[in-house]
Amino acid sequence: MKQLLLLISISLFAFLPGFSQSTEIVYLSGTDADNTVEWNFFCTDGRNSNEWSKIPVPSNWELQGFGTYNYGHDWTNEDIKLGKEHGVYKHEFEVPRSWKGKTINIVFDGSMTDTKVKVNGKSAGEMHQGGFYRFKYDISKLLKYGQTNLLEVDVAKHSANESVNRAERQADFWIFGGIYRPVFLEVLPEIHMSRTAIDPKADGSFNILINLSESKSDYSATVELFDLEGNEIGSPVHSTIKKGNKEAWVSGKFKNIKAWNPEWPTLYNMKISLKKGTTVLHEVTERIGFRTVELRKHDGFFVNGEKVIFKGVNRHSFWPETGRTLSDKHHITDISLMKEMNMNAVRCSHYPPDKRFLDLCDSMGLFVLDEVTGWQQGYDTVVGPKLIKETILKDENHPSVVILDHGNEGGWDFRNEKTFHEYDIQHRPIIYPWLLRNGVDTHHYPQFDYAIGRYTSGNDPFMPTELLHGLYDGGHGAGLEDFWRNYQTSPLHAGGFLWVFADEAILRTDKPGTVFDGDGNHAPDGIVGPYREKEGSFYTIKEIWSPVQIEPVSIVKSWNGRLFLSNKYIYTNLNQCTFKWEAVKTGLNPKDEKQVGSGTVKSPDAKPGETARVEIEINNMLQNADLFRFTAIDPHGAELYTWSWPVVQPKEKAKELLAELNTGSSEISIRETEQSVTAAVADIEIEFNKKDGTLLSVKNGKGNVSFTGGPVAVGVDHEVTGTKWEMDNEGNFRFEITSKTYPRQMTWTLEKSGLLELEANPLRDRISDIDFVGISFNYPESKCTGVKWMGRGPYRVWKNRMKGANIGVWEKDYNNTITGESFNNMVYPEFKGYHGNLFWATLETTESPITIISETPNLYFQLFKPAKPQHVAGGTFPAFPEGDISFLYEIPAIGTKFYQTDRLGPTAKRGVFSERRGDDSYPIILWFDFRAE
Repeated sequence: MKQLLLLISISLFAFLPGFSQSTEIVYLSGTDADNTVEWNFFCTDGRNSNEWSKIPVPSNWELQGFGTYNYGHDWTNEDIKLGKEHGVYKHEFEVPRSWKGKTINIVFDGSMTDTKVKVNGKSAGEMHQGGFYRFKYDISKLLKYGQTNLLEVDVAKHSANESVNRAERQADFWIFGGIYRPVFLEVLPEIHMSRTAIDPKADGSFNILINLSESKSDYSATVELFDLEGNEIGSPVHSTIKKGNKEAWVSGKFKNIKAWNPEWPTLYNMKISLKKGTTVLHEVTERIGFRTVELRKHDGFFVNGEKVIFKGVNRHSFWPETGRTLSDKHHITDISLMKEMNMNAVRCSHYPPDKRFLDLCDSMGLFVLDEVTGWQQGYDTVVGPKLIKETILKDENHPSVVILDHGNEGGWDFRNEKTFHEYDIQHRPIIYPWLLRNGVDTHHYPQFDYAIGRYTSGNDPFMPTELLHGLYDGGHGAGLEDFWRNYQTSPLHAGGFLWVFADEAILRTDKPGTVFDGDGNHAPDGIVGPYREKEGSFYTIKEIWSPVQIEPVSIVKSWNGRLFLSNKYIYTNLNQCTFKWEAVKTGLNPKDEKQVGSGTVKSPDAKPGETARVEIEINNMLQNADLFRFTAIDPHGAELYTWSWPVVQPKEKAKELLAELNTGSSEISIRETEQSVTAAVADIEIEFNKKDGTLLSVKNGKGNVSFTGGPVAVGVDHEVTGTKWEMDNEGNFRFEITSKTYPRQMTWTLEKSGLLELEANPLRDRISDIDFVGISFNYPESKCTGVKWMGRGPYRVWKNRMKGANIGVWEKDYNNTITGESFNNMVYPEFKGYHGNLFWATLETTESPITIISETPNLYFQLFKPAKPQHVAGGTFPAFPEGDISFLYEIPAIGTKFYQTDRLGPTAKRGVFSERRGDDSYPIILWFDFRAE
């Protein structure tokens, strides 16, 4: 009876009016990672093996302390033990007498991998092979009704079928074992519908394929439609099924339905009743969406007659503590983050997902590419057709599933494709990720100029099903704008899927302490961390893929208030969105910001693909503002993006700040040694190197300030040719440095207020193929505790990842996060790296704050060097200048796991500069405030 209390019984859709003889679901396991049931367990090898114990079901046994951890590539390494243990499960359950005469199926939603099932000592059926699929057995004749029943399950981590091992176990992802998805009993009336496959079209028409358990009489089928509040839609559709037909088709049409799409994911409950005369024998209710999917050759993908651009990501089913066993919380988190990034699609790589994930994609709104496993090798023609069939039977009625993937990167046998056509009554497009086949080009990881006769210069719809392979902080957002702009020039552009959503780092239970393992650089590929921590690319993607785009505009104090909004939605008019703006005055802390004006904007009438002008009644509000922000909000209340523009130039803001800081006036004293000259005023004492003008020491009333070693020109060959110093007519100290090449001349000026100015002449020389150019200084990283600044933030930038970092006043504490590697202390945004559009910055230190004010537009600010990851590949660790703190005209781009930046787009190219005599170029002008107060 204790076991009986653990059973979770759900009568499907029993809330609908007139329900009777519905399928009953009784869980023998728990329902997900957050709700498990303990079964008896025996592991044959590895940790905690050869003794009976308990294990939560569902789960992967490695994460519960059993067996052997393996990554899919381990099979190639003779030094790594390949765990081939079995897990043996036992579980007792009660079956009521009232079930006698019914059909009882035991259903496994996922078991890795070869699974043998016994009930009361007798085999339930043929061993199942394939670790990512739902399978079931009719155990009606094996059960003891009104008594306790014994379930025994033997799960082999590796398969006796070598094609299963090649497709699933020798793959680029973690290899787990166990019953990792729910196990339940499906209780059906004796005469029942074993399959109800529905093809509901966007116009309200539908076809249903019904399979019957038997056909000894004439039957009828009734189809009713309800909205999610239980209101009946239209009139029922009736159809007769003649004796002897175990397969029947029902067709009809409901009027006034709303079609499903990811922007407006309208769902209905369709109730299908099997009757004999007036007696209801069986009822099934399926949650559906009406939509029409087409692949039009030499054109594109169309859903409900509208051409679709997939903005998608690849997703592993994964969580650090639970492996492939997930919960609603995990699924909702992932889908919510994808929607927040303005994605409209997800590729389930490289296996069919939990049914619950698809339920949520249906209701929350995402297109899904549902994939049959086969990482780079495919199933044979024995097991392959069975697993394709199981995929379709589980997932066929989900409106979110619009494309079926037959394996990945060679993971297929073309002879198995016919099984898709045999079972999928919706005739969804079938693609081969990485191939040009079946009318669509899905080539993986194209370089920017790929290819002759393919993609933008091709003849077929194209969408890389893996794009911009992330690693650490590379790929993903970096380069996306270039690729996306280029692809949009072609009418054949069908979208793309970034690799990959999250870092697949597991929390090892076989090592002391808290050890996260990403298997070197195989798994830290995510836009988000293992616990979904947001990296900088998250916001870049959010901006680039926003369905509202703003045409380029400069906003200055005399701006006319006009913005041009482009509608990149597929199904939504911009008049269904809302828009708001604000003008703000910044201070020296984020919390000091003051709003000087705000308002809403009348939403323009702009259909998808159209651009509309909006006019903001800005009046004179920008006269006292530093920033202007504009926010687009979708019809469901979610922020699409908030853009920001500086209203002031750095020189204007510097003038304002200097007026506040330039207090006090004292005489400046000078003293010299053989190597240095020191200028002192009030409590400031600055020592310059006579030979090259670099700072040797800085002191204030609190003691030493360890800001030294610059200015040194970086990115060019630099040779100082001379120095001189003097007091100017106003009593300020000036120290001039000349050099052969950039910057030709730099001048220090110590004012009587104690503020120190540095002016480095503009770049005059022709230079090319540079990663960076500017000036650099030193400061001990160990003494830095935080930073506040005005510029792009709060995340660092790369030359090819400027989007997503907005102009504002930001603040962050020091951290040493290595993106995609510091799993035990992953603090975002990262502290170190390049930052864009510097206005001013204050370094918080253990000595005293150091404030630096820039008068130079578009100046980059380098804040220390990020530590190098252990397993760098491709172009994922760009160059940094010598020194700790740099001020730069140019910074490098970052590459991907597979590509250096020369294989990416225009913004990834190394810098080139030349000047004509007479150009009014911008010098680097910086003000340093080292004063203790």
